[in-house]
Amino acid sequence: MSQAQQIAPSSRPLRAWQRSALARYLASAPRDFLAVATPGAGKTAFALRVAAELLADRVINAVTVVTPTEHLKHQWSGAAAQVGIAIDPDFRNSTGGTSSDYTGIAVTYAGVAAHPLLHRARTENRRMLVILDEVHHAGDARSWGDAVKEAFDPATRRLTLTGTPFRSDDNPIPFVDYLPDAEGALRSRADHAYGYAEALADGVVRPVVFMAYSGVSSWRTSAGEEITARLGEPMTAEQTARAWRTALDPGGEWIPAVLTAADKRLTGHRAGGMPDAGGLVIATDQTTARAYAAILTDVTGTPPVVVLSDEQGASARIARFSESDDRWMVAVRMVSEGVDVPRLAVGVYATSASTPLFFAQAVGRFVRSRRQGETASVFVPSVPVLLGLASELEAQRDHVLGKPHRADEQWDDELLAQAQRQEDEPGEDEKAFTALGAEAELDQLIYEGRSFSADEEDYLGLPGLLEPEQVRTLLSQRQKDWMSRSQRAQAAAPPPPPAPPAERPQLSVREQLGALRKELNTLVALHHHRTNKPHGMIHNELRKLCGGPPTAMASIEQLEERIATLRSWR
Repeated sequence: MSQAQQIAPSSRPLRAWQRSALARYLASAPRDFLAVATPGAGKTAFALRVAAELLADRVINAVTVVTPTEHLKHQWSGAAAQVGIAIDPDFRNSTGGTSSDYTGIAVTYAGVAAHPLLHRARTENRRMLVILDEVHHAGDARSWGDAVKEAFDPATRRLTLTGTPFRSDDNPIPFVDYLPDAEGALRSRADHAYGYAEALADGVVRPVVFMAYSGVSSWRTSAGEEITARLGEPMTAEQTARAWRTALDPGGEWIPAVLTAADKRLTGHRAGGMPDAGGLVIATDQTTARAYAAILTDVTGTPPVVVLSDEQGASARIARFSESDDRWMVAVRMVSEGVDVPRLAVGVYATSASTPLFFAQAVGRFVRSRRQGETASVFVPSVPVLLGLASELEAQRDHVLGKPHRADEQWDDELLAQAQRQEDEPGEDEKAFTALGAEAELDQLIYEGRSFSADEEDYLGLPGLLEPEQVRTLLSQRQKDWMSRSQRAQAAAPPPPPAPPAERPQLSVREQLGALRKELNTLVALHHHRTNKPHGMIHNELRKLCGGPPTAMASIEQLEERIATLRSWR
């Protein structure tokens, strides 16, 4: 009797959504089935239960798992072994086969695209279940989609999975059904969907508090002009991109300040009920990842684990970090999708990637709940696109052919990349600007789509174990206390007459500007909570009324005028 015939369905208990999806699958016995479930919900366990049922009923006798990365092949193999299904994660196209002791193989989308006819032959010769993990990758490039279609068209069953928003483009994803929506666009149809809001209500995922940090960034253009701007204020896409990248520069003050705050928050998680809580910094590239690791070493006194790419040994380093109680890991993109490190509780989104897909994947690393009451904290730059994505965390998205998710297409990752290059001298690929420095300050918190304001220290020490309702109540109370203090300070009696010149403290221009900017930002936050208008919109209205440049470049007189104007709005 073959190994496939010996396998019985796993007795591992399923969550409610998994039971519902499994019942729907078994009742309809579909050839194709698309399950969309939020990161951390347990898509792998659901898919392996389907595989076990089909193997036990002899509907299939082999399994092929297709993943985006090498690391995920091994993660799937390990999970399958726990339920009695032997999956070979080391299968290579050059070999073309594997031991008969295996029930199936795990390959990457790139591996399938490299030799689709090989995988088609394997599929034709077996009663095959194909599991396409994070299936949106089959729409990354037409060649990948064509290869997946060619290789697995003869499959007995196909189970497609995703936990993140689909890309919007003109490449249909193989084996996914599309139906016209109310506007006539073709929209993907999930056979079973389980969103973040549902998972949060069920206690399957953690509540996530986003801590958005603003601050003043300064850079020099290729023409020698020095520009200063504040993250979060209205400006062009190019200016925002450069202010954002300047903030992420490891040579400035923004990253060290945010990493220090994130480490304090991690200490709060560990002291407040999550003793093994870990942190992850997601960097843009290998050079900055190494630089961030050096800064974390200075902050914590201990070098973090560094995972630079999908390279040899990376999976082992992630596994060791997952099983240890080390504080921090720094990675580029490979830890943004599918990688399972359940103890991650604090994240620093230190990358300029801005697509809904990548953001959701990154946040998904922190939401997996191990026990009741665990929370997560994710530190992000205070730029409009990220604040919008943080506010829409609970939104469910489908794949819409030819229609972008965001009406404002200026936030394309390619545009952000172009902003870093020299565009006025064709043929040269050098930086169009030089980062001069950036400061960091807590701008706002986002939870369940709401914005909260308070002093930084009020939040860095929040307990690590709180139910969603407790998080909401605590944030509201902290904000109420902060607003009460701020309003009392604003309503205080006018200061006494100025002291004689000889006794008057002499503040530098920098100190005066800093104090006025802080006062203006506090008033903007108060006005935001009275009107629900975004911070950036309030700053923009003030500039239209009072004139002058953005806050970061405004003079003392201009800042005083905006403060007086904003006070008159109450």
